[in-house]
Amino acid sequence: MTEKSFFAGFGGQGIISLSQIWVYCAMQEGKNVTCFPFYGAEKRGGIAQASVIVSDEEIASPLVTVPDSVLVMNPSSLPLGERMLKPGGLMLINASLVKEAPQRGDIRVIRIEAQHQAEQLGNSRVANMVALGALAKLTGALGLTNLESILQTFFPIDKHRFIPLNVDAIRMGYAAV
Repeated sequence: MTEKSFFAGFGGQGIISLSQIWVYCAMQEGKNVTCFPFYGAEKRGGIAQASVIVSDEEIASPLVTVPDSVLVMNPSSLPLGERMLKPGGLMLINASLVKEAPQRGDIRVIRIEAQHQAEQLGNSRVANMVALGALAKLTGALGLTNLESILQTFFPIDKHRFIPLNVDAIRMGYAAV
């Protein structure tokens, strides 16, 4: 199994954190990974993107030019994600913020109210984790077993109080699709 993914949104949506947690979970599951984050100079509101590969086999090239799956977290990321995605690929859209539909008819589109679901948990900042859970289920790239222990080793000790919220958000996203 090899899953090439592209995550896109704006700064402050946790795209870079999502990509780091995505590959960290995969590493803890014994998979090979690459991760290339890209973000604008703005602290919040600029572009935030990441290309990741999760594979059971050795990864020949870390570049993701034609992803198998794309996560679109904001409206301005839709055209880029649509352009990049391979025919038959999966596009997961944060329907809370992205109201437009992709123009392509040769892709699988799943819409999830990631922002709204995060707000139901009491913190809109975990919309990225809702999306992570949904994308993990849809792609099969992550097993998401032992989430608590994986996040305990990922987060520094002073952030451990946020682990239950993140786990709840991931599970909510997984259950939503």
